[in-house]
Amino acid sequence: MNARIKKYVFSGILLFIGYFLASQHIVIKNKEFKLLKKSELTYEYTFYNVTDRDPEDIIKIDMLREDGIGDVLVDFGLLSEEDKYKLETYYSNLEE
Repeated sequence: MNARIKKYVFSGILLFIGYFLASQHIVIKNKEFKLLKKSELTYEYTFYNVTDRDPEDIIKIDMLREDGIGDVLVDFGLLSEEDKYKLETYYSNLEE
């Protein structure tokens, strides 16, 4: 009976970890990280390192831009609010 309960608990923990990873972007800069909620469950861009990357190249990625990566880049000090707005507007207009 105990072994069966342990299996269920272990399975529950694994399911929770899988769901968490599918629902969050983990944006990393050097040794800092921030969580960014995904708009849909997927494993794309779950771990994304912004160290030594151009903010414009990051904003180009539709999924990250739509989920709000610009705010994270501002928090990390890689981008100003004004530049974030310009880049988001530019790339959002390209896809229309």
